[in-house]
Amino acid sequence: MQDRAHTTGLILMAGALIQMLLFLRGATKKSYLALALPMAAAMTTLTALTFWVGWTMMSLEDEPEEPGAE
Repeated sequence: MQDRAHTTGLILMAGALIQMLLFLRGATKKSYLALALPMAAAMTTLTALTFWVGWTMMSLEDEPEEPGAE
């Protein structure tokens, strides 16, 4: 079960980084700073939150199973 959480966390972190890089690339192509700056702040907040959730899921430690618990 923990391996699945680690994998999901890693996928979330990778997706958040790729999404932020694509957004930054798109924002620098056009000169819409009046729109891009507030959107960049919102996207950065959402990306940081997604990355944090991914990091938390990835860094969970395996809990030893209790004997007799199935």
